[in-house]
Amino acid sequence: MQTRIALSFLLVFLFQFSPAQKRQGNIVEYFGKEKVNEIKEGKPYHVFSKGLYLSGQRSALNSMTFPTDPVFKDFLMSDKKVTQGETGFIDTEGNPQSWQSISTDDKSTFNDRKLRGAYVYLTYTSKTEKTVLFEASGHTNGIINGYPHEGDYYDFGYSLIPITLKKGVNTFVLKVGRFPRIRARLIAPKSPVLFTQRDMTLPDLLWDTDLKYKGAIRIVNSSKDWVESYDLTSTLQGKQLTILVPAIAPMSSLKVPFGIAALAEGTEKGKIQVQLSLRKPGVGVVDETEISLHIKSRHQKHKRTFISDIDGSVQYFAVAPSSNHDLEKGALFLSVHGASVEATNQANAYKQKDWGTVVAPTNRRPFGFAWEDWGRLDALEVLAEGKRIYAPDPQKIYLTGHSMGGHGSWYLGATYPDKFAAIAPCAGYPDLLGYRDSFVKRALRASKEELKQWGITQKQLERMQQKPQLTAMDHMIQRAGNPSRTLKLKRNYLQQGVYILHGEKDNVVPTFIAREMRENLGTFHNDFTYYEYPGGTHWYGDHSMDWPPIFEMFKRREIKTDSTINTMEFYTASPGVSAQSHFTTIYQQEKPLEISSIDFSREKNRITTANVALLKLDTQHLKLETDHIEIDSTHVMIDSDVLYLTQTNGSWEKTATPNPALKGPHRNGGFKDAFKNQMVFVYATNGTPTENQWYFNKARLDAETFYYRANGRVVLVPDSDFSPKAYADRNIILYGNADNNKAWKKLLKNAEVQVINGKATIGGRETLGNQWGLYFVLPRPDSDTASVGVISATGTEGMKAIYSNHYLINGTTYPDLMLFSNDIMQFGTDAVKCAGFFGNDWSYEQGDWQWK
Repeated sequence: MQTRIALSFLLVFLFQFSPAQKRQGNIVEYFGKEKVNEIKEGKPYHVFSKGLYLSGQRSALNSMTFPTDPVFKDFLMSDKKVTQGETGFIDTEGNPQSWQSISTDDKSTFNDRKLRGAYVYLTYTSKTEKTVLFEASGHTNGIINGYPHEGDYYDFGYSLIPITLKKGVNTFVLKVGRFPRIRARLIAPKSPVLFTQRDMTLPDLLWDTDLKYKGAIRIVNSSKDWVESYDLTSTLQGKQLTILVPAIAPMSSLKVPFGIAALAEGTEKGKIQVQLSLRKPGVGVVDETEISLHIKSRHQKHKRTFISDIDGSVQYFAVAPSSNHDLEKGALFLSVHGASVEATNQANAYKQKDWGTVVAPTNRRPFGFAWEDWGRLDALEVLAEGKRIYAPDPQKIYLTGHSMGGHGSWYLGATYPDKFAAIAPCAGYPDLLGYRDSFVKRALRASKEELKQWGITQKQLERMQQKPQLTAMDHMIQRAGNPSRTLKLKRNYLQQGVYILHGEKDNVVPTFIAREMRENLGTFHNDFTYYEYPGGTHWYGDHSMDWPPIFEMFKRREIKTDSTINTMEFYTASPGVSAQSHFTTIYQQEKPLEISSIDFSREKNRITTANVALLKLDTQHLKLETDHIEIDSTHVMIDSDVLYLTQTNGSWEKTATPNPALKGPHRNGGFKDAFKNQMVFVYATNGTPTENQWYFNKARLDAETFYYRANGRVVLVPDSDFSPKAYADRNIILYGNADNNKAWKKLLKNAEVQVINGKATIGGRETLGNQWGLYFVLPRPDSDTASVGVISATGTEGMKAIYSNHYLINGTTYPDLMLFSNDIMQFGTDAVKCAGFFGNDWSYEQGDWQWK
């Protein structure tokens, strides 16, 4: 389906950068005119200097979840070769686009404006089979000899992928990312297993706090053997801490946590060195390196690290502690950063406050997830860490942020209204898709001069005017994104004070977006402030965030205790994302992932609900003056501190504590919800060599993607080694089907979804053929909390269909289950055959489904 072009969505990301907020120390200088010297990982083996490029093809607007990419489809699982002048595809205007030659500049970089969004085809002829490290930057993803790999589209210099060069011609197809430049080379690793200091996560050490620390460093395994039983030792001031390195799959890397001892008493401020050594049993040290850490006071701005419950990785957050060293029960300000901004820079933008502490999470990366999905979870983890460390007054918690962090403030504030007394979005947009659409609106009423300045042609403008023709299937898929539709939750802002700060002349997040929110709030909210900074652009100095009137407003707001709340509204789109506000918990929905709500009035002693199937009430803290409460039209006696109530045919009845096997806040779907809870990737080894290699590579690709996008740590496990007891209560991502993955019978033997070669069965309905791919999530049968996410296919063609790994990107939407053909990369959601949600009992029969 051809709809409006995704140009405006691209602008969202291109225009989020503030000139005053540049990345700090992330970009690696690869190679220039100077002779390339040996680097820590090994010696450069080959620098790509010539190749072919193909102009990019835009995806349809309705297929963010499954963006079309027929070019990559041609290279998947194949040894396809192309020549100069060969047609790559026919564009939407009927023009053939052909492969053309391109060469690097004097800095060994393919650098040309015409490369934006293009494909680059490179080849290397090897005389023998050998292992090398592939290093590239500027690409969103790539296919090497038919198998996909994650890219380095932010140009960080993190990419370092072990690959096996086959004898003869090896092909590399790279999709150019946000900047019209790309680099690539091959490196001969200095040893089969090695450290790389690219992208370490490290804390600051505090001389005035007795504290042990966590850091993380990547270990690259460029061998065809598993790294097993290795240990990693850190040495600081003669004190050693040793950890056992998790098993690392062949030809992959893993970011490994390690401990750092507390500083010796009397250590002076400055820098200090920590030695790291990697040992192999029976061999000894296989690699070692030295890292430098800053020593600071706990009263200075600094970085702290913690182990994330999402994946066991080490994450950091930055702190601007209170200037009052004796402060107790002070305020806590959660400040969420903009795109391209490190958390350290976010904290550095604030003057230290005498009445509270600023904590700044990372969103898992400076770009991360726009504070949605895993960025949302990171913000919650850092908020919990801030409360644990600084023990603030529980009624004095506040939220603010700038640009993408302004969006984070709108989004987190609407999603978790009882966690913050007030929010202050600065230069923010409330909704990610709304931000994209705002550029379409702006372009449609822009002058010719403005359109020329933005590089928008008349044909592109005409496409923007086309309205998307969404099918019932599109609506089912998009429903999974309702938790991110901030404006559908806007009445939750009634629980908070709101301060909107925006520059008068902001062209990055246009000022009219803030004015629209002012008008929006004005229709129902009576406690918000709006201020346009005169002459302010997107960034006009630290006052862009650290604006004194914001903190003066914060001082006058507190989170209400349950017993003082007279009226309250609470909205959610998913109990799995946000279920509770104060004394109410929306435990289950009648219609999954549509908006659910409660409206409480103490005066009327009434709760009105919408789309709620199971409700939990904490009556102990609510402290009503009566012994009953009216819920919709049902009078309910209050005879315990906690009530669970279920709705049947419009009438509410008390029920027992819900069975954890049912859907609820702990485990609710959709599919992306499986990627948390210390997830483990279990891949098939019981199939044909082609199947085994593909599923291993797909699991490795997802691990690479989660590492790059989320600073993540994912352990790969072959099905032959998987034991449910060894990974108890952890989420499992299973790659394969019942014929080729031995873990299927251990986890999914009785599931209503069964997949074998040549057939998928969903709720008793069979779909035949080898071209089908499936994503779905179900509860793990041996756990009250864990889930099983499944990435499966009915055959070789279906394995191509599951290539799209956009479930690890925010802004994409996945219900509990999706069945789709291998045409997905060419036709987007038109190739989806089934999508929908299981019932509250996780059954197909009680679910909500759309079939094509």
